[in-house]
Amino acid sequence: MKQPENQSKTYASLFDAIDEGKIKVPQFQRDFVWDKAQTARLIDSILKGFPIGTIILWTTRTRLRHMRDIGNFPLKEPRSGDPIQYVLDGQQRITSLYAVRKGALLTRDNTEIDYNDIVIDLQADPEDDDVVLDSPPANTDDWITVHDILNAPIKDWVANHSAYVELISDYKQKLENYSFSTVVIDEYPIEVACDVFTRINTGGKTLTLFQIMVARTFEEDRFDLAERYDELVSTETGRNLVSAGYDTIPSETILQCVSAIACESVRRQDILAISRSDFIDAWKPTIDGLFTAIDYLRSHLGAKVSRILPYNALLIPYTWFFVQKDGADVSQRENELLRQYFYWASLTNRFISGAGTKVADDIRRMRSILAGRKVRYDRHELAVEADDLTWKVFSASDAYTKAIVCLLFERGPRRFNTNGKVILDNSWLKTVASKNYHHFFPRAFLKGKGYEPWASNSIMNIVLVDDHLNKRIIGAKPPSVYISRFDRENPNLRETLKTHFINMDWGLRDDNYEKFVEERAKAIAKVLKEVLDPT
Repeated sequence: MKQPENQSKTYASLFDAIDEGKIKVPQFQRDFVWDKAQTARLIDSILKGFPIGTIILWTTRTRLRHMRDIGNFPLKEPRSGDPIQYVLDGQQRITSLYAVRKGALLTRDNTEIDYNDIVIDLQADPEDDDVVLDSPPANTDDWITVHDILNAPIKDWVANHSAYVELISDYKQKLENYSFSTVVIDEYPIEVACDVFTRINTGGKTLTLFQIMVARTFEEDRFDLAERYDELVSTETGRNLVSAGYDTIPSETILQCVSAIACESVRRQDILAISRSDFIDAWKPTIDGLFTAIDYLRSHLGAKVSRILPYNALLIPYTWFFVQKDGADVSQRENELLRQYFYWASLTNRFISGAGTKVADDIRRMRSILAGRKVRYDRHELAVEADDLTWKVFSASDAYTKAIVCLLFERGPRRFNTNGKVILDNSWLKTVASKNYHHFFPRAFLKGKGYEPWASNSIMNIVLVDDHLNKRIIGAKPPSVYISRFDRENPNLRETLKTHFINMDWGLRDDNYEKFVEERAKAIAKVLKEVLDPT
């Protein structure tokens, strides 16, 4: 990389370059937030010859998502192939000065701000007073807008301010000839330029990979990643993550899905290396595959909503798989192997770290599944015993727990009192105390029996409900009491309990908690063994 180059630019040359489309403000900059008082003080400093800080520009032929206008003035687009200088530091100064030069109208917080109102008090003493004001002074006409100084012909000065023509001319020269200190970095890679921006603008708060890729993949009138992602999470579009129940999926996971399709790798450096054209070409098939993967996870693996998906990273290999299927149905053999992979990855804490390197291996596993070949796993990773489950502590954020919850929901749990379907909601699934999770043997009851909190919070004591109705009815009552009530209300209670992996004979009538968790663990372990070791 070239060393940064110190340059000086006059007011006129700097803003002529903006008019010509040679200088742009990248979209990852924060919004323009200066008010007119700050702008007036900046211009006052220029007229007094004070330093106003360095402007840092990044020269590149890479086209980024950028500001397309300032107020009511659209900015010219550069010719294809021409280098552009993006503002990495100095956006607030450049934008405010340009707004004054153009007499722009900016809207902030639903309020219109007219930068043509910033004026110079022609009676003020530059040595002692603030010459530039954010609004015309009262009780005098001896002022002129900065916009008129920069743009109006001399004849207008003479007609309106004949006594001050020389002073106005002096102010105009000071503005247009002011030497702005600039540092230009030339053809840095985008990730390095973004790192420079981060260090000088945000106090160490790094730009996200998504923000960088929004800038990197932008193509005028063809592709805007920010807009495409907004469509994914908007309920106003026909196909969206909110309606699918997957609204908690982060933007980085979406990037990784695209990268898996584009280059079968999801490491940060590989995502950044994807060309704009390859990323754009991969977007549509990726999104199609993503929604097919979500449909499959919801309909075949019990992951009805994203909060019970053990890892967001699981979406990546499944998306890759369904892109390769290109709309074809999943065969019975493929389904067995896809289920095996899901529970293997979830129960072994596959993606607790290092997802970037592991996904490439898992794509190879998906390639084997496509070929109908049994995937190789370490045998000990496929082993699950009832003893592993009996006293496993429930944690709403734990992948192992979420895998068991998916299995419970795959069974199609029914409501105890009405036999109606249980509905999950992402907003209810944040903590162990959520409305969807219910302790079958109430914790208060178990505490009275001398059980420690960890024992009462066994995952084998968790059942799924769809609201707090059962909690209100049950309270601290033991199963022997509330199950008798539900037995009277629900003639299908025995079948209802089976949808929760529960049998009426597992200690419910005599409140035998240990028998209950041990027998339920055996039933769930039996199913997991079948899933993890398909024939």
